Amino acid sequence: MSMSDIPTSPTSHLLAADVAFVALTTGPAPLCLDCDTLPDDTNAAPDRPSGLVALPVLRHWLLTHPRAYTIRDAVWRDVVLRARLHGKEWTIAAVGMAMPALVRLARHLCTGYRGDPADIDNEILTGFLEALRDHADLTRPAVYASLTRAAWRAGRQLRLADDQTVPVEDLDHATVGPRTPRTPYGHPDLLVRRAGTLGIIAHTDVEPWIDVRLGRRAPEPIAARLGITVDALRMRLTRADALLAEAITHGHLTWAATPDRRNTTTAKRRAGIRAAKATVSASVPQRPLAAAA
Repeated sequence: MSMSDIPTSPTSHLLAADVAFVALTTGPAPLCLDCDTLPDDTNAAPDRPSGLVALPVLRHWLLTHPRAYTIRDAVWRDVVLRARLHGKEWTIAAVGMAMPALVRLARHLCTGYRGDPADIDNEILTGFLEALRDHADLTRPAVYASLTRAAWRAGRQLRLADDQTVPVEDLDHATVGPRTPRTPYGHPDLLVRRAGTLGIIAHTDVEPWIDVRLGRRAPEPIAARLGITVDALRMRLTRADALLAEAITHGHLTWAATPDRRNTTTAKRRAGIRAAKATVSASVPQRPLAAAA
């Protein structure tokens, strides 16, 4: 898909994003990426990008060097992190960088589709943006692949839903069968808030835990908001995981978080800490006192 193929009035959000990408990356001050910060890649060609490179040029280089895995990962980690921390412009940049793949996915999924192709375009874009904002894990390799897989799954889900639709000519005479009720879901966020109220986990860890563990939000913006590193946030959440698991196992979150129960829970935790310290102290062999000369 070339830029000349894009209509002046885009027919889908995906095409609108491509128009916005062109606007951001052309003109006297195009959006660029500093490629001097990219790591060395033994599979990369000698013409690897360097200095400030306009994003369309960088996209073309990546497309023509499919084996430059290390550079591709570094570029996409940088782009995704910028999109998460700086918002709109770099979000559009990320979509534009992935546009050739997204258009290819849309073309494949629209083949034989009975509905409006713009619907599939929009679902593909939505899946990509959700992964870009929250779900893509920057600590794992193949960030770009995880983004495009999310886009594919979103578009394919709409396509499968269309394929499974059975047209009914006359609804008045349609046989109504039993409906299987959906599995009811609880409210784990309430348990976590109760744990914070009871002092089982730090109250400052409640919202980050809910955002990351339940909301599947990306940790980078949350860590930046808290003024800590991503690694420090992960350690805090892992510690909260263990404390929550222990509290649920022992039934500490079964009842309402009344002041009496909060005091009781706090006392039990402190008693457990004291007992653990006493056990450790008892297990350390005592050094004999030196005999007096």
